[in-house]
Amino acid sequence: MSFIDILAIYSIFAIWGLLFINILLSIGGYIYIMRMYRTDGHHTVLEYPIVTVMVPAHNESIVLKKTMEALIKFDYPKDRYEIIVVNDNSTDDSAQVLKTIQHNNPSAKIIVINTDRVVGGKGKSNALNIALSVASGSVIAIYDADNTPEKQALKILVENLMSDDKLGAVIGKFRTRNKYASLLTRFVNIETLAYQCMNQAGRFFFFKLCTIPGTNYVIRRELIDQMGGWDVNALAEDTEISFRLYRMGYYIKFIPQAVTWEQEPQKLKQWFKQRTRWVKGNLYVLKSNFKYAFDPHAGIMRLDVIYYALVYLLMFSSLIFSDIIFVIGILGLGHVTLGGFSSLLWEMAILLFVLNVAITLSVERNEFNINNILLTFVMLFTYAKMWVLVVANGMIQGIRDALYQKEVVWDKTERFEEMTEKAVKNTKQV
Repeated sequence: MSFIDILAIYSIFAIWGLLFINILLSIGGYIYIMRMYRTDGHHTVLEYPIVTVMVPAHNESIVLKKTMEALIKFDYPKDRYEIIVVNDNSTDDSAQVLKTIQHNNPSAKIIVINTDRVVGGKGKSNALNIALSVASGSVIAIYDADNTPEKQALKILVENLMSDDKLGAVIGKFRTRNKYASLLTRFVNIETLAYQCMNQAGRFFFFKLCTIPGTNYVIRRELIDQMGGWDVNALAEDTEISFRLYRMGYYIKFIPQAVTWEQEPQKLKQWFKQRTRWVKGNLYVLKSNFKYAFDPHAGIMRLDVIYYALVYLLMFSSLIFSDIIFVIGILGLGHVTLGGFSSLLWEMAILLFVLNVAITLSVERNEFNINNILLTFVMLFTYAKMWVLVVANGMIQGIRDALYQKEVVWDKTERFEEMTEKAVKNTKQV
């Protein structure tokens, strides 16, 4: 058996193993979401707690107006929530935009904190800690500056949080607001539904495990205080705080009825930069928590540590090896001698990948269609390959940042003026 055969066997077993895990999670997620959709997601609450909605913002003037309009329109009792926007060392006209919003909405409790480069400019976690220092709510809700949550989202999240004392946080679902802007945003839309929302639902269904996303979630204030706030060294502050909640004995719940819509990167450069930041952040969390994978006292959270390790180590390496095998074959430097069986396994894996995505898309209105199925095939040979480059870049940058002790600063995604869905379609027809 040649070295290329060994790489092929490793890649096949790794990819099939991860494919099996994803299919299992998708089945559990499908059952959970269908079960949840039989209800409206609400719970009876005797008294609604005071909620502080936090919006960390750095040079977000393009999207802030739309976001603030959505937050002000929550159907949560108006006298029971406040909105704190941390305009963190922005160099655009965010301060003026927020001042105008405050003036036009005198009945809404909007607090704007404008920071400079001395106090602010040190990233999202630092901005959240600044907001926390003046927050009056016993429940904290987080929304990114590019989010437009649906009217009932906050109420559903808080009601579910109050329904169980062992719930540390409750997360909602996020959708792609600008999915028709480019081919890239259509890929992101499918990825979000198939691998973020559905995997969250599946992990919660089987293991009562969820990872907090960066937006559209509520968390108990007392728990953040006990933690000492957000970790300012964590780029993926959401994943990091999830693992700390696990270790404190709390669990996190996913509620698909609480929906927010967010703007995704429309250009490859912005997408690559954003996803590299995510990889660096998640690898930081994985490194910090990997020891718990072997700790019998860590409980069910060990499964999430292992899950992240599989994604960033096993999947990454198997895709790298499969690409190496392909290049070697194209150059005529060698070939796999395992016969047609290996080819059959690769082809079956592709079909199962597409089938898995198709099933997850079927739970969303207007998403299960022939265009998205065809896009899934294209994604496998383009978008998935870019993910390998992102992980490699994130690993290299993470090592470099650690060696040079680089300070965490804002590394935000560039925003765009959005066209309406109808306008986008009309433009394409012309």
